[in-house]
Amino acid sequence: MSLLQLSISEGIAFLTIQNPPANAMSSVLFDEMAKQLDSIEQNEDIRVIVFHGEGRFFSAGADIKEFTSVKSEDEAAAMSRKGQLLFDRVENFSKPVIAAIHGAALGGGLEFAMSCHIRIVAENAKLGLPELNLGLIPGFAGTQRLPRYVGRDKALELMLTAEPITGTEAAQFGLATKVVPEEKLIEEATILARKIAHKSKESIEAVIQLLSSTRTPSYHEGVAQESLTFGKVFYSEGAKEGISAFLEKRKPVFNK
Repeated sequence: MSLLQLSISEGIAFLTIQNPPANAMSSVLFDEMAKQLDSIEQNEDIRVIVFHGEGRFFSAGADIKEFTSVKSEDEAAAMSRKGQLLFDRVENFSKPVIAAIHGAALGGGLEFAMSCHIRIVAENAKLGLPELNLGLIPGFAGTQRLPRYVGRDKALELMLTAEPITGTEAAQFGLATKVVPEEKLIEEATILARKIAHKSKESIEAVIQLLSSTRTPSYHEGVAQESLTFGKVFYSEGAKEGISAFLEKRKPVFNK
């Protein structure tokens, strides 16, 4: 069964994440995203992409069960790097990518949403990077992208407390492009996508390309360092306790 369902209407590609119960960001989902992006890039009839999640969530985070199969720091760093490269491709994709967020965009789910060009967010959605609750750190460029939207201090608060904010708060802090009632989420995302789809393909590509130049060398260095640090932290005692506690549905006890 595919984890990513594609439908096309009026030049808009709707990609629906179908990885229940939480629409987790997994290596299999990443592979499917990459294949869909390859196909969409070659399809001249598609002008805009809208990502959204089936069921209760946009994406409530990474696939924690998949973490248990990781056998080394290098493997953990490679897993982090795979997500980073995919999300970097999304951010630099030649066609606009809109994330329509309901329910929750947490951890890897928010890291993916931050790589999208535009985020339409339901008022009651929850957004955050709760990795420190597991004794981990964000590994898909979250440490580098979040400060770009909300500023260094707020980003630090959100990561260190691991507490989510609402869609309404996300708009106030600059993390959400637009906030709407949940029942109007897809409608509003579609309206916006239609407006963009009628613009010149060449001018859209030019604007996206020019915006990508705003990322400094320090950003790329920070992303590379994040994956290495993720691998190191992944094999710490705190991470082992945090992952075990999550899977056992109990509160972790961090002694270090």
